[in-house]
Amino acid sequence: MPARKPNLLVILIDDLRYDEFGAGGHPYMKTPNIDRLAHEGALFERAFHTTPICSPNRASIVTGQYASRHGIIDNVARDAMSHRLPNYHLELQRLGYETAHIGKWHMGNDGMPRPGYDYWISYDGHGKLMDPRLNHDGVHVQHNGYITDIMNGLAVDYLERKRTKPFSLFFAHKAVHPDAEQAADGTLRITAQGGYIVADRHRDLYRDAVFPRKPNMLSALEVVRHKPAWAECLALRSGESSQQVLAALQSGTQEEIRLRARMMAAVDEGMGAIFDTLERQGELDNTFIVFLGDNGFFFGEHALLPERRFAYEEGIRSPFLVRYPSRVRAGTRLSDLVICQDIAPTMISLAGGKPGPQIQGRSLLPLFARGAKPARTGSRAGWRKSFLIEYWAEQAMPWLVGMTYKAVRTDRWKYIHWINRGRACELDELYDLEHDPYELDNLNRSRAAAPMRERLRRELGKLIVEATGL
Repeated sequence: MPARKPNLLVILIDDLRYDEFGAGGHPYMKTPNIDRLAHEGALFERAFHTTPICSPNRASIVTGQYASRHGIIDNVARDAMSHRLPNYHLELQRLGYETAHIGKWHMGNDGMPRPGYDYWISYDGHGKLMDPRLNHDGVHVQHNGYITDIMNGLAVDYLERKRTKPFSLFFAHKAVHPDAEQAADGTLRITAQGGYIVADRHRDLYRDAVFPRKPNMLSALEVVRHKPAWAECLALRSGESSQQVLAALQSGTQEEIRLRARMMAAVDEGMGAIFDTLERQGELDNTFIVFLGDNGFFFGEHALLPERRFAYEEGIRSPFLVRYPSRVRAGTRLSDLVICQDIAPTMISLAGGKPGPQIQGRSLLPLFARGAKPARTGSRAGWRKSFLIEYWAEQAMPWLVGMTYKAVRTDRWKYIHWINRGRACELDELYDLEHDPYELDNLNRSRAAAPMRERLRRELGKLIVEATGL
């Protein structure tokens, strides 16, 4: 009898930082159900987004490709292109899976069904935190209530359906993204309701809790001293329109951090309901579960306040948890360099297929080899030693104009090349993450670090060629 194929479940949280859940190190947030994934599976300590912004990274997850390959390079509404993505669910359908998408799509602003899914629930653009209008398989349906609770219920309803095939569900929350409307050029406008909204039952959670200040939560003056490319941009951020956005989001404040933690309480309740449903059906241990965010977020580090688009660790690192007892030992913590593109080939491999040559990520299955010790592993032989980070300047916020970069991160080092800022590489940044984890000491002009800088420049060029396929 052939081996039973596993169910596949991806749970994606919008804007969630790598440390924004209990097991990830948040100082006061309680997420017992999400933490269960870490306790009963694997926590990846160094998982990353390669374009740390919503639409490009979501496209990278479903295609297994870099943004420079799949073409969704920013949050501009590329609706037609998003219908043509080589989504891994297309291959799963060919491999005998029932496929479903529930939640935020945000690759193109229309919420219509995309190829690769047998079952579809989504919404236009960013959607709304309260009383959302959802697209059910091409038909718009008005819902009443809090979107996280609605989405949790829809996911459970889907999991409870009778089926004759294994399923693959891509479940994408709107949380913890605030309410905002997005124009076709990617510009965000705060809605009349405005900003973060939490469920009524969670309004009093974490009252007066404090997120500790980190060494890289600096003033703009301190930032530009070591990051000269930011001088003009941080000056532009003082503009009136920018300040209106920041004020509406309560950006960079302790209350913003508390509001996000309160929103995560409803997400965690939904994770508990998913566990209960799969256990009741006897499917939990036969379901490969991945939990991650779609980009990072800054709590004021490097004076970036509400941003997520930049190559510092808070922007590119992702929470990344996996549970699948037959392959993943409980309590495993891995420090191998993992990128979001690794999800697609992993899912195809688990389904019994072979990832095609268009996929640039790598299957995670070798990292889960039987007998692997539940401890930090480091960068093992044969696994990637570096990866590319890429971002294209956009109009979403006034101060972002001209901030295009390509960067390379290795086990220890990070080099950021600002493509159109100043002459040659004078404004670039180089960090020794082993000795400078908060990225405070820019070594780009250091004579002692010059050999490493040149080596990373060559590695960056190689990665760019590989990513674009040129």
